[in-house]
Amino acid sequence: MGNMDQILKGKKVLIAEDELSILNPLVETFADEGCKVIEAEDGAEALSLAMKEKPDLILLDIMMPKMSGLDVLKDIRGSGVWGRQVPIIVLTNVLMEDKATTEAVTRKPTYYVLKNGWKLSEVVEEAKFCFENRANKTQ
Repeated sequence: MGNMDQILKGKKVLIAEDELSILNPLVETFADEGCKVIEAEDGAEALSLAMKEKPDLILLDIMMPKMSGLDVLKDIRGSGVWGRQVPIIVLTNVLMEDKATTEAVTRKPTYYVLKNGWKLSEVVEEAKFCFENRANKTQ
């Protein structure tokens, strides 16, 4: 159980969020966990960084300038083996209802965090859970 605390150490995490009041605390929190953090402030930047850097985990806001998080999600999921397998935590204020969205989001591994009631610690727990799940599968 002890290695759970270190599970994020050294992981490359892309955080895509256009609101700095949310982005900055996330960046600091994941950096404190020992992650290598990459920041994107709009969807287009998020997609190009994701494809270039191939992070271990992506935190993705839905409502972003230039390109929505959903389009980013669809493009990443459609981009081959890495894109299908990378865990993505969707940060959103709304639960998705429309069909296209639901389809994009139900492709695993995708997790939801609702921003209006969230705590940073919960996002970190969710992130750890992504990797814990994966570690359990591969053994």
